[in-house]
Amino acid sequence: MKILLTGKDGQVGFALHKKLMSLGEVIAIGRHELDLANTDAIKTFIDKNKPDIIINPAAYTEVDKAESEISLAHQINAVAPQVLAEKASELNIPFIHFSTDYVFDGLKNEPYVETDQTNPQSVYGRSKWEGEEAVRQHKKHIILRTSWVLSSQGQNFLKTILKLAQEKSSLNVVSDQKGTPTSSDLLANVTYKIVKTILKNTNFKDFGTYHVASSGDTDWFHYARFIVDEAMRLGLKTTMTSKDIKPISNDLYSTLAKRPMNSRLYTDKITKTFMLELPHWEEEVKKVLKEIIH
Repeated sequence: MKILLTGKDGQVGFALHKKLMSLGEVIAIGRHELDLANTDAIKTFIDKNKPDIIINPAAYTEVDKAESEISLAHQINAVAPQVLAEKASELNIPFIHFSTDYVFDGLKNEPYVETDQTNPQSVYGRSKWEGEEAVRQHKKHIILRTSWVLSSQGQNFLKTILKLAQEKSSLNVVSDQKGTPTSSDLLANVTYKIVKTILKNTNFKDFGTYHVASSGDTDWFHYARFIVDEAMRLGLKTTMTSKDIKPISNDLYSTLAKRPMNSRLYTDKITKTFMLELPHWEEEVKKVLKEIIH
């Protein structure tokens, strides 16, 4: 079995590469092996390697920068998935594609279900939504929407807070945006289960869009406090405690791109379809902190 995996150096791609190796040959590519902004190169690469499944966690994820790099964000997040999906259709193979909570406007009070109306508020969100729509043209697709990804690899909120906790004496963190921190290892475990299920069942019919995130939810402020408390418990020397982190409203923290105020995702569909139990976000954060600090 030959798995084509994009974004091997990103948070999710890195975790997936490790996890999927036991299932067969993983052709893991990053931007140095294949430029996803080059559609001809993508087609040639797939024609040459003829994978049995394509998994695409690669994305342009610089949310604020995307506001000025519209064309590049569109190319990586919308056009590349379209080309990958078209090639998957040609080969009649499954295609697993990762998406984001940013396809929603965040105005709903409840967690989002898969069928909720999308309404992206940023260039990044819109480019990811366009990617989803392109992937849906391919019958054998699975779109995994997730939120607030963290890992010991790459850049993320957890690592930023750890760094600041060792440099600053106080911090202001937004307290009115809700979501669920989700580890790249959790996403890799879920993807592994999906791939195994598809392989075992030649009549697999449950293609479509799924939400996957840890259980529970929080906001950035409480998340930051939890990170600092846990890091100190693990013996990290910090220049502040969690009490030095103060809540501020989103209005006072200006960013180029608009973020959804509610990023919570309802995960019943994926847990029932693939018989999964999703761990609590606090357990996931503890695990990642242990990896980083020890």
